[in-house]
Parts: sequence; structure tokens; C-alpha cells
Amino acid sequence: MSMSSGLDRRSLMKGLAVSAALAAPTPAGAHEAPAKTASATTAATRSTPMNTGNFATDRLERMRKVMAGHVESGDVPGLVWAVSRGGETHVEAAGVLALDGPAPMQRDSIFRIASLTKPVTAVAAMILVEESRLRLDDPVDKWLPELADRKVLKSIDGQLTDTVPANRPITLRDLLTLRFGVGAIMVYPFAYPVQHAMAEAGIAPSADLYRGSPDAFMKAVGSLPLAHQPGQGWLYHTGLDVAGVLIARAAGQPLSAFMQERIFAPLGMKDTGFHVPAEKVDRLATAYSRDFQTGKLGVYDEAKGGLFAKPATFESGGGGLVSTADDYLAFQRMMLGKGKLGSERILSRASVKLMTTDQLTDEQKASAAMFFNGNSGWGLGMSVALKRDNLWMTPGRFGWDGGYGTSGYADPVNDFAGILLSQKLMDSPEAPKHYVDFWTSAYQAIEG
Repeated sequence: MSMSSGLDRRSLMKGLAVSAALAAPTPAGAHEAPAKTASATTAATRSTPMNTGNFATDRLERMRKVMAGHVESGDVPGLVWAVSRGGETHVEAAGVLALDGPAPMQRDSIFRIASLTKPVTAVAAMILVEESRLRLDDPVDKWLPELADRKVLKSIDGQLTDTVPANRPITLRDLLTLRFGVGAIMVYPFAYPVQHAMAEAGIAPSADLYRGSPDAFMKAVGSLPLAHQPGQGWLYHTGLDVAGVLIARAAGQPLSAFMQERIFAPLGMKDTGFHVPAEKVDRLATAYSRDFQTGKLGVYDEAKGGLFAKPATFESGGGGLVSTADDYLAFQRMMLGKGKLGSERILSRASVKLMTTDQLTDEQKASAAMFFNGNSGWGLGMSVALKRDNLWMTPGRFGWDGGYGTSGYADPVNDFAGILLSQKLMDSPEAPKHYVDFWTSAYQAIEG
């Protein structure tokens, strides 16, 4: 769900946890969380004095009470949230890392950020474009031969053999704009042969990240016909996973290594990666999902011994990163700085402008109305706000949301960045109330 897209029933679809509320059961081995409410004590950390004039002090306090209230009510086990503007940053935390332990949420708590990974992957791709190692509109066949000579379904609900040849090769632009022909088809329960084929191959977008090798992933993607001609339609998620494989092959190193060298290290993002090292796992929040029958929270993924406590076989460019509030704020501030943070330039101004400019046609946005709702579009790897119809909907605002409970957007008009990190998977087509309240509170606190 995108805060930039109107906070309606698109909410579930836009995170990586597409199936969390629609199809995926509680994972095998998950257990019911203890029936207790997490402590809502908060610990605020501020990088600059309160009187710099970027935020109203009393309204920041209002925000703190509202957000802590979501923990006190038992809606979420814990939260970390941050707002940054004009060099002034406020980070606060509430609740606990896990319902069965006393460890409190802290400023440096680590979260699975899911689809907040997508903008980072797009930045990695544009680094290679700027170095002329990739080109936006060249065929990707050289690096991804699995995508050469594609077949395209005559009808999206047709049999897998009822196809025509693709009218052109797939390009990097197609992947970053999610228009290459494979992705989440928003029909539930699955009704089309191509949906079932994606599920059988293990690559249907869902809360469960792909666990095979990058080569096996590409073989599975390449075995499927495209749902539409390259560049013609918009299907969520899979393009950024494919882009991650492309980046790794073109760079000649794992995606994690390339991101570490070219993005994370220069920006000081010391806690961001595709897994949590053993010495940091005590800071990883346990992930929870809500049981639809009982309404209770169950453990979706443990911290110690969980899926993110060991190196990933498949480093998902669409949703595989973990991060912290300060790390992701550094990434956002780089984007607001037109590709530069401090003395470190990651991208050119031109690349950032392109990435944060809507790339979709009106017809493409209309075909994915539950994502865009007439007020937003899609750039390269992220949403872009087009029309103001709510407090937070400043035209030009860009970012995305993650299905594991995260939301991050940057607003160049107000020189503002905000990040909300929680550990409860999206579980409804309606926007989570703590998302709505965070962005409402963030914008009502802006001064001047």
C-alpha cells in the first residue's frame, strides 16, 4: 500500500507481502505470540536541538503519543519512526523487539524492510547506467539470456501455450518500471494458468522470498510466457528481483557486495544488507503475522535462527534488505540531495530526476488502479506522487512501502524524509492505522 497512492485498498498489494492477507497461511512452525501487550515506553533521540524551526515541538510530542498509542493498544509489538528536515532529525522507538522478551525497541533496531529495497536496487542499476556498463534501453539478453526470444500470452487468462512472439527484447527500463511482462497479477484466488505456473515455479510474489539460486530464479522466470508485450503493461514486483540478478551479473559480483561498495559504505549505512550478522542479531525485530481466524499475532520469522539470520542464497532486489531508521534516512537524504550526501556522490542529479519522474502512461496506471488511484505513478523503482489529495501527498514525493510493515518517503518540496519501521506484516487491504497516523502526524508537525 502506498501512502502516496491514497491509503485505500491498494495498501496490501504494494508491499512484498502480497499474499500475506490474500493467500499465504501462517508459515509452518510459526507459533502464537504470548497474549500480552508490549510496553509502550519510548526513547527519543534527536540529532539537533528542537528549536531549529523545521518542526513544531508540541506537534512532535503529539506524534509521539499517537504512535506510542499503537503499541499500548496491542496493535503492533513495537515501532521505530523518524522524521528529518533541514538537517534536523528526530528518531523515536516504542514497544519491544519480540513479544516473548523484554528487549525494548531502540533507535538502532534492525527490520526487514521488504519493498523499501526496490528504490535501493534502482539506484544500484543507475550507477551501472552512468558508467555505461548497462543502458536503459538496450536488450538485457547479453546478461540475462533466459529472457531472450520471449513468448507473450495472447490473453492474460489464456493457456500457457497460446502465445505470440514478443515484439521486442526486454530492457533495463522495462525491469525498473515493472513493465517487462512478469509480476503480480491481482486476481485472488489464483484463476489464470500463468498465476498457477508462477506459484508452481516458486516465483509468485508473496511474503515468502525466493530461496533458490539466482540462476534457478532466472530459469523459472524464463520458462514462463510474458503476460503482456514488453513495455506495454504494469505488473508489480518481479522486475526488481530480475534487475537485482542483472546488476550482479553485469557488475561481476554479488548484489550485496556491489551495494555495500557503491551505496552502503559511502553513505554510512552500516546495518543494511541481505542478512543480519550473528553479532547484530540481538537487534533484529521478530516478524509477526496476524491469524485471520483468531485475530492473534503469530511469529512469522524469528530473529535468532530465522530466515534473515544467515546469508541469503537469493538476494532479492525486490524485497530482501534489512536496515535501520538511520541507515534508510541516509539513503533518503542522498536522494533529496540529488544523488549526493555530504562529500559522497552516488548518482548524478539527472539520474535522480529521472528516477523520481513518473514513467507510466495513463492507460498503464488505470490498469493498476489499486496501486495508483489517479494520484500517483511510478518512476524507476519507486512511487511518485502526482496530485495532492491528503496531508502527505505533495506532488513529487517519492518512495515506497514494504509488506513486512515499513514505509519510507522523501519530499523534495519540503526537504523532508520520513521512515516508519514495524514488525507486523500487512494483513488487510485497508491501510494499517499506524501508517496513516504516522504520515498524518509527520506532516502536521512540519513548521514554516
